[in-house]
Amino acid sequence: QVQLVESGGGLVQPGGSLRLSCAASGRGFTIYTMGWYRQTPGKQRELVATIGSGGGTNYADSVKGRFTISRDNAKNTVSLQMNALKPDDAALYYCYVRTLYNNYWGQGTQVSVSS
Repeated sequence: QVQLVESGGGLVQPGGSLRLSCAASGRGFTIYTMGWYRQTPGKQRELVATIGSGGGTNYADSVKGRFTISRDNAKNTVSLQMNALKPDDAALYYCYVRTLYNNYWGQGTQVSVSS
């Protein structure tokens, strides 16, 4: 079993920046993919960015050039640096981890973008 603890959400003005972090803990697991998804009311959860164990990354077109995902394999953490935030980026952001046998989700951290 893997537990995920997210941090870093909050309220920011358009054009501002936030950094989300997620720490995975547990026993006897190997993490393959880590990432972030987001969801707004009435919409499906959507991919924001993922990063593989070797560092390969994948971004949603809407965040390319503004968001950067990174991970620390030794600490089992993943971070998302979000710059030039737009009102459309406001959502509940979920940390995601894929191990050999299971997918795990964090409880979500709220990102609000408003002036």
